[in-house]
Amino acid sequence: MSSDPLAGVLVLDMSQFLSGPFAALRLGDLGARVIKIERPDGGDLCRRLYLTDTEIGGDSTLFHAINRGKLGFAADFKRPADVAAVKGLMAKADVVVQNFRPGVVERLGLDYASAKVLNPGVVYASITGYGEEGPWAKLPGQDLLAQARSGLMWLNGDRDQGPVPFGLAIADLLAGSAVVQGVLAALVRRGRTGEGAHIETSLIEALVDFQFEVLTTHLNDGGRAPLRSEFRNAHAYLAAPYGVYATRDGWLAIAMTPLDKLAKALDLPSIAALPDKAAFERRDEIKHLIADHVATAPTGHWLALMQPADIWCAQVLDWPALLESEAFRRLDMLQTVIRPEGQPVRTTRSPIRIDGEREDCRSAAPRIGEHTEALRMEMGL
Repeated sequence: MSSDPLAGVLVLDMSQFLSGPFAALRLGDLGARVIKIERPDGGDLCRRLYLTDTEIGGDSTLFHAINRGKLGFAADFKRPADVAAVKGLMAKADVVVQNFRPGVVERLGLDYASAKVLNPGVVYASITGYGEEGPWAKLPGQDLLAQARSGLMWLNGDRDQGPVPFGLAIADLLAGSAVVQGVLAALVRRGRTGEGAHIETSLIEALVDFQFEVLTTHLNDGGRAPLRSEFRNAHAYLAAPYGVYATRDGWLAIAMTPLDKLAKALDLPSIAALPDKAAFERRDEIKHLIADHVATAPTGHWLALMQPADIWCAQVLDWPALLESEAFRRLDMLQTVIRPEGQPVRTTRSPIRIDGEREDCRSAAPRIGEHTEALRMEMGL
């Protein structure tokens, strides 16, 4: 749609796996035209990164989710002619996204310095695991490994569980989101000055930024380590009742709530008269009292008592319950995209609405090099 904010913007996606492709996906959701560069012999390694044994058209569901709507261009970086073709695309691109290990794009002559010679106004985005220099720079920039080095795992789970990772590729997605913010800011500046930019971030920087709230607390309270609850931990720095509790028929989340207010709503006098500081100092004891009490009745019973009292609480939903809910249906967050051979793929939509409307993508991820010849003709390569 010509009214899309990034209509007319050409993005060259030279990345693979998750962080870079996610950034390119979101730029595409905002209206940019995205060309995905892949090796002709196997393509993006993400095509074979199976989350389960489910595949669609020979590729992983993950690949389809993060590469929908892109144009496929095959290039073998060992062939000078193909590298020259990619440079030709780079000369015409508004944005380039890459997440090679440090040093690789320099050897190929596809780094920012080379791109700037070809295209002074290009906005070039680089994502690494741990930055371009330092003792971690050459290590594999993989999500779980970045989580392990970030301190993040000591915030999840209960105190006796040891380090607990997120069950999502959170470093990749946060780094991709950070790149999108930088790219959009650089495009605004280029619109004023014509000047390009090199946007850089890493998985570790994105994870440190993600922890800004609790890390700032750590840095300013004597460097004390975060202390997770022994029982039903949900936030290492927040007092009871903050956590998730089993009811007779499901699970209930209770957020920040004064104990006396919660005690009245739940008819739980044992926590009503406790002083404010007890909510943290006696956090586990209080959580056990709440857990024993709410286990005696179904979730709906407790919601009916707490929500009218303006207590922050929610039923814990699994995916089937979420997808069946009227609230989720109203959001219209799912769509069906179509593979080149006509096979439908059910996936999510962009979380961004512009002027009340959400971008609707009809095409799925491309086959390897699906649009190579058409793009060569169009771009004069």
